[in-house]
Amino acid sequence: MLYIGIDAAKDKHDCCIVDSDGEFKCDGFTFANSKEGFEKFLEIVKQSLSSKDKIIKVGLESTGHYSTNLLSFLNSQGFEVVVFNPLSVNRSRTANSLRRTKTDKNDSRYIVQLLMSGNFKPYHKQSYHILRLKSLSRARFRLVKEIQPLKNRYRRLIHLLFPELQGFFCKLDIPAVITLLTALPGAKDIAACNITKLTNILSTASRGRFKRAKAEALKQLAKNSIAEYNRGDAFELKITLQRIQFLENQKAEIEAEIRNVMSEIKSPVTSINGVGDVLGAAILAEIGDINTFSNSAKLLAFAGCEPSTYQSGKFTATNTPMVKHGSRYLRNALYLAVKSAYLHSPSFRAYIDRKRAQGKHFYTAMSHGIKKMVRVVFAVLKRNITFTEPI
Repeated sequence: MLYIGIDAAKDKHDCCIVDSDGEFKCDGFTFANSKEGFEKFLEIVKQSLSSKDKIIKVGLESTGHYSTNLLSFLNSQGFEVVVFNPLSVNRSRTANSLRRTKTDKNDSRYIVQLLMSGNFKPYHKQSYHILRLKSLSRARFRLVKEIQPLKNRYRRLIHLLFPELQGFFCKLDIPAVITLLTALPGAKDIAACNITKLTNILSTASRGRFKRAKAEALKQLAKNSIAEYNRGDAFELKITLQRIQFLENQKAEIEAEIRNVMSEIKSPVTSINGVGDVLGAAILAEIGDINTFSNSAKLLAFAGCEPSTYQSGKFTATNTPMVKHGSRYLRNALYLAVKSAYLHSPSFRAYIDRKRAQGKHFYTAMSHGIKKMVRVVFAVLKRNITFTEPI
């Protein structure tokens, strides 16, 4: 058997090859992240093969997009591939040396050591739909993170240009308010606007909900505003709203694409109350193949939602934080799913309320809700059954 450890990087990959007897066939060679580099790698692997080497096992770190193309190439060559968590490689490096030395060459050796230990699970190529959902869900996650600071800036600018608007409309992110402030970004602009034009703006944007009486009340409110008009702030408000609308439209396009994929795979995960297509897609994309996990506790650990443990001598800590070493995308999706399930699922509401009644902090109760959600998701996907509320 031939063991190959690869430390993947952006432009090149460091490789180490060892046979089953522990003899280094090739130590510390580098090949480029290109077609020519991959062909060079194959040539060196062929030269390292002996008559007794029937199986080739390749190990590499999960380094995001840097290892994606390499992983696809290795699978196409029929190699048995193992993808290690970078944390495992880091702990192996720490355990093997007291020196603070990290090099790509050494990392490839530590990956080979982990590979030879046999404490791993082979990599299973994910289906086309799962890979597609992962790309879409993570793109949506990044868009939401990008939109939130813009919305915070939007509220700050409103406080400067028209603070009284906060209580006049039920929400500041409804289409009527966004259209109004894009055309008239400050209290001074609204106060100076013709009442007919103002009525048309509000009526059109609200689809007839807001009429002349609403426009007159808004105009009077603007006249009595304490805001000091600043053209710079007004201009920033307009372009901030344009950016928010652009990103929101992109998010809507991604969500439509997610729903199309979810309609094709018809996963039972969406039968859980509070888990729709968007959250269901994020959960499915990060879990991948549910058969990778033998029980729900391992799925919880993969999400990084299990509590950490600290015990020394006679002392055992009872108040410990989450590990948070797993997929942050899955962790975020599970948290949002629990928040939604609290509103739509009687069993989840009763469970979380019971934890709160026991004196637990809100987020502690929510962490228990996440554990319950993981157990439900695991059972639904493992058995391929729809979720039904317990009586």
